[in-house]
Amino acid sequence: MQKFLLVGLGNIGLEYELTRHNIGFLIADALAEELKLTFKNERLAAYAEGSFRGKKVFLIKPSTYMNLSGNAVRYWLKDLGIETQNSLTLVDDLALPMGEIRIKGSGSDAGHNGLTSIQEVLGTQKYPRLRFGIGSDFAKGKQVNYVLGQWSDEEAKQLPERISKCIEAIKEFMLGGLDAAMNKYNGK
Repeated sequence: MQKFLLVGLGNIGLEYELTRHNIGFLIADALAEELKLTFKNERLAAYAEGSFRGKKVFLIKPSTYMNLSGNAVRYWLKDLGIETQNSLTLVDDLALPMGEIRIKGSGSDAGHNGLTSIQEVLGTQKYPRLRFGIGSDFAKGKQVNYVLGQWSDEEAKQLPERISKCIEAIKEFMLGGLDAAMNKYNGK
């Protein structure tokens, strides 16, 4: 049975729970709910496992804080015996408009501390990721406040539909592969 590790990036703690930077956690939570999976605290992450159409699905939300996410990713890839090409990292992206999805098989960290950690620990930029646009509507010097800030009311209204689109894209990634997911969902 083909195995997949889906990694939702975010920061643990109530103060971060509904921030833009935690969209990876929100997507992972929504997917777990749809697949009827329950997270439990395990080594370096909240962890859930189950299956989807003949695929074994493992979900993690690293408990290492964003800047050390790579430690959790490396541990779970190794522990579960999953190749990096069968992982998908779910992450926020300032460079994309709110709610836009971009799936890539490799690339730079674009200044994202979670991706920087993963690339440093894995020693490669070649691992699939789903970037979720959070927009860049902030004043000069206010990037950290924006990223770690709560969603606006307008953004919050859009989240359920956009998260559902991410779940469709994740399923396409597992069933049809990276190229099929990129072709169907990038920029949509």
